[in-house]
Amino acid sequence: PRVPQPAQGRCVMIPDWSDDQVERYLGDCREILPALEVTADCIVADPPYGETSLPWDKWPDGWLQTVAGVTRSLWCFGSLRMYLAHAAEFAGWKLSQDVIWEKQNGSGSDVDRFKRVHEQPTHWYSGDWRSVHHATPREAGQPRAATMYRSRAGGDHRGTIHASEVQQDSLRLARSVVRIRNLQGRAIHPTEKPTGILDPLITYACPPGGLVADPFAGSGSTLDAARCTGRRAIGIELHEPYAEAAARRLSQQPLMTAAP
Repeated sequence: PRVPQPAQGRCVMIPDWSDDQVERYLGDCREILPALEVTADCIVADPPYGETSLPWDKWPDGWLQTVAGVTRSLWCFGSLRMYLAHAAEFAGWKLSQDVIWEKQNGSGSDVDRFKRVHEQPTHWYSGDWRSVHHATPREAGQPRAATMYRSRAGGDHRGTIHASEVQQDSLRLARSVVRIRNLQGRAIHPTEKPTGILDPLITYACPPGGLVADPFAGSGSTLDAARCTGRRAIGIELHEPYAEAAARRLSQQPLMTAAP
């Protein structure tokens, strides 16, 4: 809803659900995001891929242009088919990397191809790479030799490679293939993402205390994950039944990150 703000003679948006870290709005992200007049450290988006005949699976034209007005850093879930079909709409963004989310089981029913058990979140940015927040999570691993090659970013995300002496410990950069169980049989939304795959994406692209926005908030997974990692979050959801279910979820105590 919009309410007048007498001091400035204009309208502002009022969330339909909020706490001290999260705001959730009901409506179309293409209308609501510009009206909020915010700058997000990153967007985490799981748009309809437009690959099925299901009534809700319709690609929302123009959403990429909308989010470009509020952030310079975007994680987008998708499939290779989806990215190719909408390549022209991603033309204003630069691709920094892709991650493979490997599930324990797929949902497709095709029997004439490999069983699809993965999705492909990709990270996009605009402007100067050095001014876009990026902090790769680290995970347990074996210590390695003290000398290693690492990238020192120059004008873009690829940077210039230098040999450098570093102090090693038992941690390593998180790998680009992430194995997390999906929520088969337990999901609020048919395409709900577990917080275990959302946590590292948010940690990478948003600093602690920063702002994450989700234009397709669905079950509230991104909002929950952002809150659990100490970030603020704004979510927008078009479909009221899912918005109501997400509000019930967010009213509970924050959930712990899902285990691999």
